Amino acid sequence: MSLLRSIATVGGYTGISRVLGFIRDILIANVVGASPVADAFFAAFRLPNLFRRLFAEGAFNAAFVPLFARRLEQEGEAAARRFAEEALSVLVTGLLILSAAAMAGMPWFIYVIGSGFSQDPEKLALAIDLSRITFPYLLFMAVVALLSGVLNSLYRFAAAAAAPILLNILFILALTLVLPFTGAPAHLMAWTVCLAGAAQMVFLVVAASRAGMALRLPWPRFTPGVRRLLVLLGPGVLSAGALQINIFVGSSIASWQEGAFSYLYYADRVYQLPLGLIGIAIGIVLLPDMARKLRAGAEAAAGESLNRGLEFALLLTLPATVALLVIPGAIVGGLFEHGAFGRADAEATAAALAAFAGGLPAYVLVKILQPAFYAREDTMTPFRFSVVSVVANIGLSLVLFLSLKHVGIALATALAAWLNTALLVVALRRRGFWALDQRFRQRLPRILAACAGMGALLWGLQAGLGVWLADSFAERVLALALLVAAGLAVYGALSFALGAVSRRELLAALRRRPVAEPDPDGP
Repeated sequence: MSLLRSIATVGGYTGISRVLGFIRDILIANVVGASPVADAFFAAFRLPNLFRRLFAEGAFNAAFVPLFARRLEQEGEAAARRFAEEALSVLVTGLLILSAAAMAGMPWFIYVIGSGFSQDPEKLALAIDLSRITFPYLLFMAVVALLSGVLNSLYRFAAAAAAPILLNILFILALTLVLPFTGAPAHLMAWTVCLAGAAQMVFLVVAASRAGMALRLPWPRFTPGVRRLLVLLGPGVLSAGALQINIFVGSSIASWQEGAFSYLYYADRVYQLPLGLIGIAIGIVLLPDMARKLRAGAEAAAGESLNRGLEFALLLTLPATVALLVIPGAIVGGLFEHGAFGRADAEATAAALAAFAGGLPAYVLVKILQPAFYAREDTMTPFRFSVVSVVANIGLSLVLFLSLKHVGIALATALAAWLNTALLVVALRRRGFWALDQRFRQRLPRILAACAGMGALLWGLQAGLGVWLADSFAERVLALALLVAAGLAVYGALSFALGAVSRRELLAALRRRPVAEPDPDGP
C-alpha cells in the first residue's frame, strides 16, 4: 500500500505536468502548426529534451540510486551526502565541457538530429540558432536528475515529480502573455526552455535543502564511488533511454519528409501522458524501493513489489492502449486541430499515434522491468538488450519509412519496444529474479476483459458522435470529453464487477498511512 501511495504521488504530479503540457502543445500547434518553423524548434528542443528524459526519467537514477541507497542503508546520511556531492561535482564539470563542445559543433549535432534539414538552408540555420539557446537546459536537467535521485531515495517523491510543471507553466505564460509583444515564437520558446531548466534546478535545490540534503560543490575528484557510478552510468543511460534513442533515430529519418518531424512530435506527446503517469512513475518509485529491500536482504519483498508494480501498470496501461488504438483521430482532432494545425496534419498525426500506441504496454513494461536489474547494480544486461532494440529499430525504420513514411517510423519504435520487453522478461525468469504470482495470473484476464468492453463502447460511441468529430473545434473538444468520460466510467465499472481491482485494496491505498512510515510527499 505504501508503494501504491508513492506511485500515486508521482503519478499525480506527473499528471498535472502532462495536462499542462497538453495545453502548452495546443498553444504551440495553434501558433506554428507543423510548419518549417515548428520543425526547427522541435529539432532544437529534441537534443536537450532527449538528455532530460535519459537523465531525469530513469537512466541517471539507474546508476546513482542503488549506490546512494547502499550508503544510506549501510553507512548513514552523512556518507550518502558525501557521495552525492562527489557525483554532482564530476557531473557538472563534465557537462560544462560537453556544452561548450556542443555550442561550437552545433551544425553537426543538428545534422544528426535532422539530416533532412540540409535540403532547406533557412530551416537548418534556424534550428542551429535555436539549439544553441536551448542546449544549457541539459546542464540544468542533469543537476535536477541527481537531486531527484537523492530525494526519491529518501522516499520524498513529490518535489522531483512536480518540478517539470514549471516548464509547462512558463511556456503557457510565454505563449499567451509575451508572444503578442515579441512576434518571434521560435526564439521565445527556445529562451523559455532555457529559463525553465534553471527554474527547475533552483526548485529542487531548495527541496533538497529542506530534506537535510543541502549539497556543496567540491572540487571534482574521481573517488572509488564516482568511478563505480561512471561504470554503471554508460550502460544505464543507453538501456533506460532505448525508447528515447529510438524516437531520436526515427525523427532524424523523418526529417526527410516535410512535416513528419512535427507529426511524430505531437503523436509522441499524446502517448507520453500514460507512459509518464504509469510507467515512469512506477519505475521511479520501484527502483529505490527494490534497491533498499535488496540491500536489507528482503529478496521476497522486492519480488512482491515488482509484481504489484506490473499489475498496477497493466491495470492502467491496457485501457489507455485500447483508447489510443480505437479513437486516435478523435484524440488528435480534439487536442490540436485548430489554427495553423489543419485537418491533414491531424490525420497524419493520428496515424502515427495509433502506430505508437501499439507499443505502449511495452514502453511501460520496460520502465518497470529494468529496475529489477538496476537495483542489483546490473546495468549491462538491460544495455545489451537495448542495443538489440535500437539496431532493430533503425533497420525497421529505414525499411518501413519507404512504404509507410512517418507512420512506419512510429510502428518500428513500437516493435522494437516489444522486442526489448521480451528479452527482459526472459532474462528475469532465467535468473530467478521474477515469477508471475497467483494474484497477477488471476487478475490479468479480468483486466483484458474490462478493456475489451471499454473498447467496444468507444468504437460505437465514436460512430454516434461522427458529426461532432468532423465539425468545429469546440464540438470536437466536447466529443472527446464525452468519449473519455464514458470510457473511464465503463472501464472502472467493469474492473470492479469482474474483480480486476479490489475495492478494499483501493480504499486501503488511499487511506492515510501511519505516522512512522517515511513521507513520500516531502517535507
